[in-house]
Amino acid sequence: MNAFQTAVALHRQGRLDEAEQYYRAALIAFPNEPEVLYGLGLVCSQTERMDEAVYRFEQVLAAKPEHAGALMGLGEALEASGRQEVACAVIERLIAADPRHAAAHCTLGRILKQLGRFDESREAFARAVALDPDNPTFHYMLAESARFTADDPRLVALEALTRDEQRFSGRQRAELHFALFKAYDELERCDDAFAHLAEGNRIYRAQVPYEEDGVNAFFRGLKETYTAEAMAPFAGAGHPSDVPIFVVGMPRSGTTLVEQILASHPDVYGAGELQYVRDLIHGDFAGPDYPAGLTELGAEGLRRFGGYYTVRLAALAPGAKRIVDKLPANFRHLGLLHLAMPRARLIHVVRDARDTCFSCYTQLFASGLNYAYDLGELGRYYRATEALMAHWQSVLPPGALLRIRYEDLIGDFETEARRLIAFCGLDWNEACRRFYETRRAVRTKSEFQVRRPLYTSSIGRWQRYEHWLGPLLKALG
Repeated sequence: MNAFQTAVALHRQGRLDEAEQYYRAALIAFPNEPEVLYGLGLVCSQTERMDEAVYRFEQVLAAKPEHAGALMGLGEALEASGRQEVACAVIERLIAADPRHAAAHCTLGRILKQLGRFDESREAFARAVALDPDNPTFHYMLAESARFTADDPRLVALEALTRDEQRFSGRQRAELHFALFKAYDELERCDDAFAHLAEGNRIYRAQVPYEEDGVNAFFRGLKETYTAEAMAPFAGAGHPSDVPIFVVGMPRSGTTLVEQILASHPDVYGAGELQYVRDLIHGDFAGPDYPAGLTELGAEGLRRFGGYYTVRLAALAPGAKRIVDKLPANFRHLGLLHLAMPRARLIHVVRDARDTCFSCYTQLFASGLNYAYDLGELGRYYRATEALMAHWQSVLPPGALLRIRYEDLIGDFETEARRLIAFCGLDWNEACRRFYETRRAVRTKSEFQVRRPLYTSSIGRWQRYEHWLGPLLKALG
């Protein structure tokens, strides 16, 4: 088992690629060893290959049905794959075996929230806190689950934890401060609220990498490669499926609302934030030098990219006429996506820049949005996205890209929603008007909002904190 021991050591050091090699070597020697399978499942989950993670955890459970780590891993992998109902059953199985498993109660609460079962979700978070009252993550999730009121015991508990916060990890310290921002914001104590918001962002920004120059260079490469002249020879060459709908934009711009409206249509399946485009690009399906190399990729490569994507997408909902991929960051790849799938619908959602950026700044995201924790970096990133979207608007054929403005959607829902549905080649359905009644899992920070009728309270919210937003406003210009 030397290979296994080496794998475990590398895994603990965060050297996931090397750990995986040794886990696979150990698996050849010991093909049914549960701990080897479990370690490999964890690596697959941590590198966001959820299909294999599910498979590996299920192999563990076939040998050891009550393996707590595998049950937790399977539940979280199923959750990340958009299979919340099944994930819920798996975590409930874990809790039945170990009712005092605090992390399992927290995971259950998170899944229930995605399913719109908010009362049960709050109960699960409260149970996690009761079982482990010194865990900031559990307090953060409970704080996110309901509005704060005066003399709220949750606020008292959060304040108590911050008195000795140095004992916690950077992520957990950030969670405490983001939770306190939410509490003081809802109690209209803006000075206290922003102090905690700034501290939470400062702490988390120090934990994560962000290379602004690298992002700008990548955006330049996209604009230099995907010009109107370079794209013209490949017009119509991609895969002919009209199933995909890509909803893109900045986080917190209204993309989840747009997806919810679309997913309320009986012919549309809302798949959430898929990583399929990223997976294909990382697998060199867009060429080894993407965004360069469009000519070398050629019509055959574009068809191959579109074909692989649409086959995987269609498997999520075989009977759907349209399937929505709502990963906001796909805005980067609109040139590639249009050429690879020329009949796919591309929808860009925009919202007031100040509201969008401030809303991003108030959120502690699960991962990946590392530009969002510094006001100056956030504003400059927004400007860079605007410039790239202007480029796509100029090089894509007329009518290929629909722009939906959040404020217009709120102000004249009927007109904008009908325009949205028509753009997708569908007849209007009254269920789209009642989007907030649609029962489906929502795995974004807007999981509460899209289950409410339209409201205007988020418009202009940045103004309450304008005094502190100088670096953002300067960056936005």
